[in-house]
Amino acid sequence: MTCDYDIIVIGTGPGGEGAAMKSAKEGKRVAVIDNFKNVGGNSTHRGTIPSKALRHYVQQLIDTNAHSTTSFPELLDRAADLIGDQVNLRTGYYERNDVDIILGRASFFDEHTVEVALINGGAERYTARGFIIATGSRPYQPPDIDFSHPRIRDSDSILDLTETPRIITIYGAGVIGCEYASIFRGLRIKVNLINSRSQLLSYLDDEIIDALSYHISQNGVRIRHNEEYDRVEANDKEARVFLKSNKQIVSDILLWAEGRTGNSDNMGLENIGIETDERGSILINDAYQTLAQPHIYAVGDVVGFPSLASAAYDQGRFAATHLVFGECEQHLVEDIPTGIYTIPEISSIGFTEKELTAQKIPYEVGHAYFRHIARAQVTDRLTGMLKIIFHRETFEILGIHCFGSQASEIIHIGQAIMAQEGEANTLMYFINTTFNYPTMAEAYRVAALNGLNRVK
Repeated sequence: MTCDYDIIVIGTGPGGEGAAMKSAKEGKRVAVIDNFKNVGGNSTHRGTIPSKALRHYVQQLIDTNAHSTTSFPELLDRAADLIGDQVNLRTGYYERNDVDIILGRASFFDEHTVEVALINGGAERYTARGFIIATGSRPYQPPDIDFSHPRIRDSDSILDLTETPRIITIYGAGVIGCEYASIFRGLRIKVNLINSRSQLLSYLDDEIIDALSYHISQNGVRIRHNEEYDRVEANDKEARVFLKSNKQIVSDILLWAEGRTGNSDNMGLENIGIETDERGSILINDAYQTLAQPHIYAVGDVVGFPSLASAAYDQGRFAATHLVFGECEQHLVEDIPTGIYTIPEISSIGFTEKELTAQKIPYEVGHAYFRHIARAQVTDRLTGMLKIIFHRETFEILGIHCFGSQASEIIHIGQAIMAQEGEANTLMYFINTTFNYPTMAEAYRVAALNGLNRVK
């Protein structure tokens, strides 16, 4: 059959970009479709880039003691400039690789045709031999809450806020909720953080959870654990959350941050037999192929776990490789680092103590507290620690957990060592390696020596 393109990629976030670039590099005729006015997808316009930019700007304000004189809309303006830079950068990628950009909302007319409602008006149909869906996700909105009310926001619409609230309630204490709690509290805004569970980010190592809870609370965030909402009401003056425990939490703005759902609706998937789960995640096999249409792939947040921008880019490349060649030997690495941009930030990789205890694996830990690291003293970033978990008998590195400034950067040294095989992945690497001094990397040597002292 004659088609307009070899491959059409729907979505230009990390997953879509990875898929389009790989397809183009293999000499295929490629187009990308996105319903934003510019490329970049949710990651650039509503998720990763703006929230991490806001966090960075708030940290700068804290460092210069200017957080009480800067408004939230002013920070949004600064983030908009960065988003513009990202759009220009990514537009250049597509142009240099001869990838056509089509701006509009795509839905499947049949298994080889999409109809696009163009942003500038009208509709066009495009055909392709293969498709890669990378439409991302959006905040989950319970149907009983009125998100059209200006005092009720989600993590997308909070970026349209035109004034600085005096007090904000964040419902949901996952990654997004904790990050925004840090951002708003950094602006000296009163923050209520409502958690439906007994711990913050319970999949993390317990020591990291305790450190995060302590520092968020010390910074003035009021955390309420084991609470669930009964209903939400809002008027011209306030938003009010009625909890099942009979409490009422009143604030200027409610930020709902409880889960996300895949952007798979209104795409005509049901017309071609492609199935999704209850949260909108498209069902795929190990090669990212949809189950009903093997020439249509899906990657990134729209397929669910791990829902990370870093992983989505790799998934896009792998899916494109399989689509072009019929096979792909590459897979996501087993240990994917987490990066959580609270203040201070968190990053971890590998097993936690809880997991190792449950598996009855003998282990020991080594700590390096930042207050003892020369570089941290020089930069006055004394809050935090690096924790290495290792096998007590073989010294194999089993997990690394970091809390504090630059945690998401520091973790990658440990990631590289954990990816090695045999003796290269042991505590002794950190002990026998000479690190630049003073650097935060030196924390690995300090933590390794601390751990070694526990077993010898």
